[in-house]
Amino acid sequence: MKIVNAKEAPGGPNPHNVKAAQVYDSEHAMVVHLTLEPGQSLKRHLTPVDVFFYVLEGTGIVEVGDEKQTVGPDSLIDSPARVPHCWYNEGDQTLRVLVVKVPRPIEQTRLL
Repeated sequence: MKIVNAKEAPGGPNPHNVKAAQVYDSEHAMVVHLTLEPGQSLKRHLTPVDVFFYVLEGTGIVEVGDEKQTVGPDSLIDSPARVPHCWYNEGDQTLRVLVVKVPRPIEQTRLL
């Protein structure tokens, strides 16, 4: 059995310059634990596979395609493959989100 504490997992370098820790990786799916501190955001990008986001903590603004919505804990957001998306933390608390990519991508994410 493998147990990962997502909050304590080290984040690796990424083009968004935020803490993003890969906490699960198999041939079928990938899960990233994303932490955005107040004022941080992701760059708008495309993911080559379907993604869903699950908000663990905090409130943020998620943008998928032409839609923007403020979301909080226990929200699950669907983001289809190749649709531009990004996150913004305009609040005063940490925003933590699980990013689940299915199937596991074999192409890189593309920044816009």
